[in-house]
Amino acid sequence: MNSLFELPPAITGPLVLGPVELPFSILQLVLEFFLPLLLLAGLLWLGLKLLRRSLQKTRIEEKPRETALRWIRRAARLIWTLAILLLASRLLRAELARWILFALRALNQPFFTSGGTSISVVTLLLVIPVFYVAGWVSRLARSSVEQGFRRHLSVDPARAFSLLSIIRFTVMAITIVIGLSVIGINLSSLTVFFGVLGIGVGFGLQDVVANSFAGLIIVLTRPIKEGDRILVGDIEGTVKEIKFIHTIVNTVVNETLIIPNSVITSNSMHNYSYDDISILLCNNVQVSYNSDLDQVGEVLMEVGRRNPYGVAGEEPRYRVVSFDDSGISVRLCTWIRDARERIPAMSWGNLEIWRAFRKNGIEIPFPQMDLHVRSGVSLPGPGRSSREGD
Repeated sequence: MNSLFELPPAITGPLVLGPVELPFSILQLVLEFFLPLLLLAGLLWLGLKLLRRSLQKTRIEEKPRETALRWIRRAARLIWTLAILLLASRLLRAELARWILFALRALNQPFFTSGGTSISVVTLLLVIPVFYVAGWVSRLARSSVEQGFRRHLSVDPARAFSLLSIIRFTVMAITIVIGLSVIGINLSSLTVFFGVLGIGVGFGLQDVVANSFAGLIIVLTRPIKEGDRILVGDIEGTVKEIKFIHTIVNTVVNETLIIPNSVITSNSMHNYSYDDISILLCNNVQVSYNSDLDQVGEVLMEVGRRNPYGVAGEEPRYRVVSFDDSGISVRLCTWIRDARERIPAMSWGNLEIWRAFRKNGIEIPFPQMDLHVRSGVSLPGPGRSSREGD
């Protein structure tokens, strides 16, 4: 007599996927694979949560604590991956080797063939480490050559940046070509394929191509370089990194701008440190018409001479700019060492000018307007017409 709890053969029998019969049932798949993984996921989540709380209660600084948590998460991912492999091997048992070979044959089945080149899923997977290795080798070559420049050659930063960028791109291209040849991709046999593909996607990749060529132009002509202080529209920042397609700029409020290279080459951009990183900084201020402009000049020159951002040996400049409605506009211009310090230097100068004017009794006028009333003109009073007396 059959038990009331006896499961149907579709659940307890071998799992069949089309013509392939797997060596386990649906019940085994749930109980021996998914259920242990679910329990392990819960334990790992609970363990990570407890460890995070324990580390937060300690006196360890934030940066080492974040590093420890990052390594703990990596260890948890490794445990999860090993658990999947162990449970899968236990489920497949002796059939594991056969199924691995079957999967490799399926992944290695070519879906594109041209001449002596066959491209399969395995080939595409091998392309990923090729590009990774090419990036790593190019960065290593750039750092090695850069150290050589510093030790043996005196090359200006702009020229060194261009040479290092060209070396990096060249090493990357050579490594990619060699890597693709090693994994069995003959680039000469793929010329027609890439030509047809280029026609198809060319219109969709116009911006990418334009930005790539703009990046090459930036490297060769050096309108900007890493470390330059530039003004993009109304936003000022420092160039952090110039990449193949875009340029990364860090603003004065620590925001990150990602600017397409074509925008840099096709539009006007203010580069404060193109040839020389020192710039002439001008502080504008108004004084009243009762002020002694000679005394104003002496006070401003004294402020400019003790500017902590100034260039040694460069005298500040004092100018009377214009006679305005509210007062006389004057200007103090001071050379500062670094264009990246323009904003704090401007703030220091404005504050010191205000203090010096207050100390010497020099008035900074409010906006004002003089109103002159002509006498002898009678205004019409209540009940009088403006035409009376005509």
